[in-house]
Amino acid sequence: MSDARRADGRLAGKVALITGGARGQGAEEGALFAAEGATVILTDVLDELGEAAAGAIDGAEYVRLDVRDEAGWAAVVDGVVARHGRLDVLVNNAAIDLVKRLDATTMEEWHRLIDINLTGTFLGMRTAAAAMRAGNHGGSIVNISSVAGLEAVNGHGAYSTTKWAVRGLTKNAALEWGRYGIRVNSVHPGVIETPMVSDTRVMTDPATRAKMERAITLGRFGQPRDIAAMVLFLASDESSYCTGQEFTVDGGIHH
Repeated sequence: MSDARRADGRLAGKVALITGGARGQGAEEGALFAAEGATVILTDVLDELGEAAAGAIDGAEYVRLDVRDEAGWAAVVDGVVARHGRLDVLVNNAAIDLVKRLDATTMEEWHRLIDINLTGTFLGMRTAAAAMRAGNHGGSIVNISSVAGLEAVNGHGAYSTTKWAVRGLTKNAALEWGRYGIRVNSVHPGVIETPMVSDTRVMTDPATRAKMERAITLGRFGQPRDIAAMVLFLASDESSYCTGQEFTVDGGIHH
C-alpha cells in the first residue's frame, strides 16, 4: 500500500535522499517521510528490494548507489537537484555489520567496513552539503551511528570503530556547516529488528534473545519505526536548533 503525501506534513515541500533504503530502517524512514509530505529518493545496491520499497511509497524513486563511489554520489545528487530543484535532507543509513573479534578481523573485512560505514557517510555528507550550500536554503543531514558508537561492544570492534568515527565526523561537519544553515546530527540505535541482524544469535536463539531483552530497560527490541520517528524529528524544522548532537534510541540499554 502506498502512503499519500501530506501537503501539511512536517516535511512538506522537502526533498530527502535516504541511503540503505531498500529495507529495514531506510525503507521505514522513506515511508514515514513521504507520509509527512517529502519527496523521497531511496538508494541502495539491492535493486529488486529497492524498487519494491520505492514502489510501495507514493511518489518515491529508487536510484542505485554504492556509497563507496565518489562519482556515483555526484551523479545521484546532481540528478536529484536536476529533477526536483533542491535537496533538503540526507539520511546516511547504509551500513554493514561484522560480528568478529578484532584479532580475527582480516584487512579485507576491516577496509570493507571503513569504506561503507565511514567513507560512504563522508562522501554523502560532502556531496549533499555542497548541493545544500548551492541552493542557499540550508538542510539537515542525519547520520545513523549506533550505541556501538557510544561504548565498546564485545565482538564488534571493527563495526564499533566505524560508528565512533561517524559520531566524530558528525560533530565536525556540524561545526563547519552551521554557518550555511546545514544541521548535522547522529542517531544511535540499540538492538533493532532489521534484516541486517536477522541471522545473528541474538535474533535466532530464543535464550540469547530473552537474556538481551531482560537487559533492555523497556524490555523489548526496537523496531525500524522507532528509529524512523527520531530521524523524522531531526529532518524536520521541529529540530531547527539541534546540530552536532547524538540522539540515542535504544530502549535504555545504554546508560
